[in-house]
Amino acid sequence: MRLTGPVIANPRAEGTYVVGMPFWMWATPSPTTYGPVTASATAGGVTVSATATVTRAVWDMGDGSSVTCPGPGTKYTADHGKNMSPDCGHRYRRSSTDEPNARYAGSTTTTWTVDWTVTAGGAQTGSFTTTRATDWTARIHEVQVLNVN
Repeated sequence: MRLTGPVIANPRAEGTYVVGMPFWMWATPSPTTYGPVTASATAGGVTVSATATVTRAVWDMGDGSSVTCPGPGTKYTADHGKNMSPDCGHRYRRSSTDEPNARYAGSTTTTWTVDWTVTAGGAQTGSFTTTRATDWTARIHEVQVLNVN
């Protein structure tokens, strides 16, 4: 069973984001990045089956805060305007200008819950968790407006 870190769709490496604006985060789900993924094996009359699913994602925002999301997040589209993400968002309070490479260095860690069953004359069941992480960066700029009359 192959379990990998999330494939981050946003923030985009080439993107520039703005202080104070809603910052939407989302990942592109697949069986190996969010599940569910199921596998089983049999040997000597014993069968082991397991199903793994991501149960949460914790986004370390690089600015000292973190956001816990129940799933991969909602993709931003223009019709959302300046609204916050309904399930996975953040609002940066300062620019990343003073950070290394002028970017916040973040990471997203997914927690996988693996439920397993062993059959060999009687069933035994259990579960465990494991984590996978993906690093990303975000360039956050400050917008300053002058009102000249």
